Amino acid sequence: MTATVQPALDGSVPAPHKTKTQRQAEDYESWLAEVWPKFIDAAATGRVFTCYEIADTHDLPSPPVPQAHWGRLMTLLRDEGYVRTAGWACTNRPTAHHSGVRTWKGTPAARGRT
Repeated sequence: MTATVQPALDGSVPAPHKTKTQRQAEDYESWLAEVWPKFIDAAATGRVFTCYEIADTHDLPSPPVPQAHWGRLMTLLRDEGYVRTAGWACTNRPTAHHSGVRTWKGTPAARGRT
């Protein structure tokens, strides 16, 4: 069954709706190598952010095990001294129904890297 597109009242046909496809990384190391610089750049701004905001802004791939690897990434960044916890917020991830998520802020060390 194919979907049909309803023409507008003026007879024009609207552009097809494009959905965003999420890439999935093959392995943890290559995923980490791709996302690490984007999170370092976000930390260097000094603004408060969530993981999803950075991933969505930069169209980053999902890790091989999303349930574990996003948290592991932020733990590594915290342990390296690039970010600290900043509080909690409601996520804007479409599938999370505005659940509470941790927010992060870059440290002075991260801001000094630029």
